[in-house]
Amino acid sequence: MAGSEDFEQLVAAAWPPAVWQEVTVLIAVSGGADSVALLRVLARLKRGGTGRLLVAHFNHALREAEATADEQFVFELCRHLAIDCHVGRAPGGGLQMRGDGLEAAAREARYQFLQATAEAAGARYVVTAHTADDQAETILHRVLRGTGVAGLAGIPRARPLGPAVCLLRPLLEIRRAQIEAYLAALRQSYRTDSTNHALELTRNRVRRQLLPLLAEQFNPAIVAALVRLGKLAAEAQDAIDDQAEALLDAALVSRSETSIVLDCERLAGMRRHLIREVLVLAWQGQAWPLQAMGFNQWDELASLVLAGANGVGQTPRKKVFPADVAAAREGTQLSLVRKTTP
Repeated sequence: MAGSEDFEQLVAAAWPPAVWQEVTVLIAVSGGADSVALLRVLARLKRGGTGRLLVAHFNHALREAEATADEQFVFELCRHLAIDCHVGRAPGGGLQMRGDGLEAAAREARYQFLQATAEAAGARYVVTAHTADDQAETILHRVLRGTGVAGLAGIPRARPLGPAVCLLRPLLEIRRAQIEAYLAALRQSYRTDSTNHALELTRNRVRRQLLPLLAEQFNPAIVAALVRLGKLAAEAQDAIDDQAEALLDAALVSRSETSIVLDCERLAGMRRHLIREVLVLAWQGQAWPLQAMGFNQWDELASLVLAGANGVGQTPRKKVFPADVAAAREGTQLSLVRKTTP
């Protein structure tokens, strides 16, 4: 199976087994082609070390019999490979179908389960099967919705999932066609999620209609072009983050569990884009929800930073932002206070 060996060498080069052989790795497996290929390739690459491979499968309870069959498929595959399988299920009868909002709700529930399972099992890594095609779809989707440099960076290859757990995506530069060829060489079956064909979901229209159209009529290498754009944007964002972190350190007056105070004079003269990035970092440092904060909200916050200092007797500038965060500019300081906490 020369084809399968080539694929395994590709994955081994992207994530050398020597890096993970001695630690526990939790593989997120939905039963679809990408995650089944990830499971099979890591199982074949692991030939030693004291670490364990574990599998986590999350049943969103959205597709009833189909979801149950997915769960059973993953369980049987793990039994065949002699790998322990941890199954989680959505609470309260599952998530509610509400267009694109479903994807966000499902993703949040899934990652909460993956983190909890990894921490309970002592796993150092949680690995997911995102591919180059997923990366291209994500970047294009964000362009359509409106995004900045950080959004153009797409899906990160790695990020913290908890104090001792790293989320990693070893297949992020591998095309979906290569994965399907690998599974065919192994004669390995996989499950197909029927909701992937639901065109009322924007992400599915991007995948099934827009990207093929762009490849056919504009650029056959559109996926590679978008992935390259993501890499360049990530590099640019890294440089911006370094500057923003230094500015945040200089401007930070005080911080508590529910509030943060910044010295606006320390940010005077800075480019507006950089000030927005400082505010994003400050917000993230408080672990406040980001989802409802769009460009307009960040720009309004930047306006409070850039506004002239309020003299004695003047009315402080105030505004309440998403997540119930109240912002107030008083004198040279900007305070952000979250009124309620979950």
